[in-house]
Amino acid sequence: MRVSERVQEMQFSPIRKFNPIAIKAKENGKKVYHLNIGQPDVETPECFMGSIKAFNESVIKYAESGGVVELQDAVIDYYKQYGMEFERSDMIVTNGGSEALTMAFLTIINPGEEILLAEPFYTNYHTFLTTAGGKICPITTKAEDGFSYATREQIEPLINEKTRAICCISPGNPTGNVLTLDEMRLIGEIAKEHDLYIIADEVYREFAYDDREVASFGMLPEYADRVIIIDSVSKRFSACGARIGLLISKNKDVMSSAMKIAQARLCVSTVDQIGSIGLFRLPQSYYDEVKAEYCGRRDAVYEEMMKIPGVVCQKPGGAFYMTVKLPVDNVEDFLMFMLEEFDDNGETVMFAPAEGFYATPGLGKDEIRIAYVLNQNDMRRGSELIRLGIEAYNKKLGK
Repeated sequence: MRVSERVQEMQFSPIRKFNPIAIKAKENGKKVYHLNIGQPDVETPECFMGSIKAFNESVIKYAESGGVVELQDAVIDYYKQYGMEFERSDMIVTNGGSEALTMAFLTIINPGEEILLAEPFYTNYHTFLTTAGGKICPITTKAEDGFSYATREQIEPLINEKTRAICCISPGNPTGNVLTLDEMRLIGEIAKEHDLYIIADEVYREFAYDDREVASFGMLPEYADRVIIIDSVSKRFSACGARIGLLISKNKDVMSSAMKIAQARLCVSTVDQIGSIGLFRLPQSYYDEVKAEYCGRRDAVYEEMMKIPGVVCQKPGGAFYMTVKLPVDNVEDFLMFMLEEFDDNGETVMFAPAEGFYATPGLGKDEIRIAYVLNQNDMRRGSELIRLGIEAYNKKLGK
């Protein structure tokens, strides 16, 4: 018996694959600060559960494959506040942003075709694209440059006859890089000149710091026919378990084709859609408060990282991640040391090794992704443990 070549090409999540080691560390009495996974501790807005509790239908019926219309209308109103006009036919409610990405790739990619994607990137893109038979052509970025990539010099030489789309995660996971609207416009120009789609992963849209303006490819109507927006309630509203995402595009052929997939999987959870309606109607004050909280956490982590000799890290502009180059040769070995051998007063820390966020072999071996999803005190302590752990690890290696 065998399994498919496609699934053999997929990788285990570098974010989750060390979880059994962390569980064992906790069973041995250690406290583990989890900086490895983007699971915020910010409370989900009360309106989510309030809407579910008020749902009193005697039968939980199938929803429409495109989504509950009340949710679609709430999403339409949400986008209007940023000057973007969409209709119900422009969107499909999906099982999280993950299904939206998979659906997008299945819709536009033929086997063997490629997307351009800045690396390091959200690791599951590899699995989503492999499902569609496609390949990632990486735009390699560097910690020293703040992981920037929005230039013709970096993008155009990688375009070939197999290229179908430029994928942009902004604000970025795992780097925190944020595209300006002018940079988005440049990418739009390149996509139009080379007849490419733009897949705009904007699930962290409001989390842009230091007076950066909210920016979206949907704000560029001149490129609307080639833009596919990926959105989600998971991060913006700290509702990761709700699994409600969105595939949005004004390209009628794309949406009609994607609906074939949506109808085949029938629908997204009716109850979770009902709960999500109020989320998209929250006032601006909600975003201001949450953004300020994450910005404080970012600053706490950055300050602690800068205390580590030899570290390379630019202060990220958005999302709630930062990718940090550490003064160690092998981050996975260092993580095993942190979970199995190291502790400070019975405490240790877990992070995500960055190698799995790259498509280019050999890159990221000395980098980690930190998710600043815990309160500021815990983020400072977790970051301090990384510094203390590096000192102990390098001492062990005789450095």
